[in-house]
Amino acid sequence: MAEDKYNRKNPAVKRILQEVREMQSNPSDDFMSLPLEENIFEWQFAIRGPQDTEFEGGIYHGRIQLPSEYPFKPPSFMLLTPSGRFETQTKICLSISNHHPEHWQPSWSVRTALVALIAFMPTNPNGALGSLDYTKEEKRTLAIKSREAAPKFGSLERQKLIDEIHEYMLSKAPPVPQGSQGSNVQATIEENENQGSPQNAAFEGSEEELPNPVVEDGIVAEESNETPSNAIALQNSQPIAGMSTTELKYRNPEPTVSKQDRLFTWAAVGLTIAIFVLLLKKFMKANGYEAVFMDKS
Repeated sequence: MAEDKYNRKNPAVKRILQEVREMQSNPSDDFMSLPLEENIFEWQFAIRGPQDTEFEGGIYHGRIQLPSEYPFKPPSFMLLTPSGRFETQTKICLSISNHHPEHWQPSWSVRTALVALIAFMPTNPNGALGSLDYTKEEKRTLAIKSREAAPKFGSLERQKLIDEIHEYMLSKAPPVPQGSQGSNVQATIEENENQGSPQNAAFEGSEEELPNPVVEDGIVAEESNETPSNAIALQNSQPIAGMSTTELKYRNPEPTVSKQDRLFTWAAVGLTIAIFVLLLKKFMKANGYEAVFMDKS
């Protein structure tokens, strides 16, 4: 990447170049993402379907558009590979996306967002914008199909980067888990794809571009159209290299109280009462002695 042509005094450019170097020096088997040579505010990415789910074995490509105010404003995300979970070439609604800027934290990064996106895959869509709700069998079929070839999208530069990322992910991907793939499932998938995103055919011509600025450093749960009261936000200020995607699946565990904890609680209550009674007797005894002394005098 020709870094010299970008204004390194720009906070967004400085942050993006830092994330590019970190992504290249610390690659992951679960995802890969890099910006375009001509526009570092547009990233192409691919994520691996989370293990032990209907997405296992799949390779899902997408696009990230970073705002010129990054990292102080959140990026937008869209998927390019049919998954049965998200619409393709449609900006999806997540708590880490530009649909909910109130949840975004500048300490989050592209890496943090991709880890969160993988964790979102097997969750309930709850009617969120850009979400789909295919059956598990349909999603398994799409996961296998996603490995065949990278999606076609945009210019030659974009396609070249998408193909390179796809080859990298294939080299790291485990064997595809076997499952039934009946013709009825495939027909249902094709019908849903034709009806799900009518705007896909015309998307390429209306593609959004953000120019490079010349002026001047992380589940979480998916957001539906109404923000739930227990919305989960990523709180890791720095991404953890060894973090697995399954660690983000189970969030907000219900608090539990063991028998031992209850026993300690009652013991503490009993001790408090005993101390109080002892102090009360001592106080009354002291007052009684004082009264007898005054009578004798």
